[in-house]
Amino acid sequence: MALIVQKFGGSSVADAEKINRVAGIIKDTYDAGNSVIVVLSAQGDTTDDLIDKAHEINPAPSKREMDMLLSTGEQISIALCAMALERMNVPVVSLTGWQIGMRTDSSYSSARIKSVATERIRAELDRKRVVLVAGFQGVNKFDDVTTLGRGGSDTTAVAIAAKLHADLCQIYTDVTGVFTADPRLVPTAHQLAEITYDEMLELASLGAQVLHNRSVEMARRYGVNLEVLSSYERKPGTKVKEVVKMEETKISGIAKDSNIARIALVGLKDEPGVAFKIFRDMAKAKINVDIILQSIGRDSTKDISFTVAQSDVDAAMKTLMDNRDAIGFQNLSMDDTVCKLSIVGAGMINSPGIAAMMFEALYDAKVNIRMISTSEIKVSVLIDEADSDIAMKAVHQKFFGE
Repeated sequence: MALIVQKFGGSSVADAEKINRVAGIIKDTYDAGNSVIVVLSAQGDTTDDLIDKAHEINPAPSKREMDMLLSTGEQISIALCAMALERMNVPVVSLTGWQIGMRTDSSYSSARIKSVATERIRAELDRKRVVLVAGFQGVNKFDDVTTLGRGGSDTTAVAIAAKLHADLCQIYTDVTGVFTADPRLVPTAHQLAEITYDEMLELASLGAQVLHNRSVEMARRYGVNLEVLSSYERKPGTKVKEVVKMEETKISGIAKDSNIARIALVGLKDEPGVAFKIFRDMAKAKINVDIILQSIGRDSTKDISFTVAQSDVDAAMKTLMDNRDAIGFQNLSMDDTVCKLSIVGAGMINSPGIAAMMFEALYDAKVNIRMISTSEIKVSVLIDEADSDIAMKAVHQKFFGE
């Protein structure tokens, strides 16, 4: 008998038919003799609908009250799924985040998990019950409800699996696993049988939406055995693990992120400390900076460009303008019509020519590169958003063929 944690996203429990399908998967896992814990997200567009309802009442509600509101979406899911399992004669109990002792810090809307109590879950498992847990939520030291932010249900599932030393943590989605590229954009993309934690973390951070990066980071830290698979098709998924079998290709996947913007500071003094001032101010404003490019200007000046998430653009521009005299730039500009395209692969570190292959594919597709960033397992380029689809297909064809 194994202890299995399963997580189902909002699209998998969006309506009665899908809830019954999910309940069938859970029943089959339970009937096979396993102990089963299931983490559920809110149904379909429930979270967005709740946000709209909140803004009808108050255009700027407090984060505490938003967490109180948004946490109800997952509670609806677990209750409805429990009812479906009851109808199938499966012993089941549904529990909220506070009922299982999911303790977090007090960063409302983006809380971090501090600890997970196991007494209640273990007691229910000992009674041979399937335990349904509301994902995305916990409680802080004041016993206030908190939410974990985007991808919070993935993180909830991995945290429970880590704490209870589960044999397997299965993340069910609307795709059959992790692909070499988004199959909706690249029809020739194929599913990977396995991928390393590092590669999955890079892909998640670079725009791939199969798993949230926080959950992958936690799985890597605690050695959680992860599998990504479909709630619609009963077929093997993609295993996320420490070491994988090497294949001929050194690239595991391609991802793109259009939710970024490029900020450029022109006419900076060419002297020590300028870059420090810029990125110190970004750090103080809690703005994450990605690709950075410094170029030599004229008359003892230089230019610095960097990318940030589009959600941070206003704060970044305001911070720079507020510190203009201290930084000493002549002009400031922003462009949100850009896209970051990345290739990821643990095998590229010992494979010369990988970056050249990517650049050749973009050249053949007549796509201009505006900025470049590299690490041991990735190469990222900044290109025009208008070129993103053709660029992704061209790069995928270069590495994986038709």
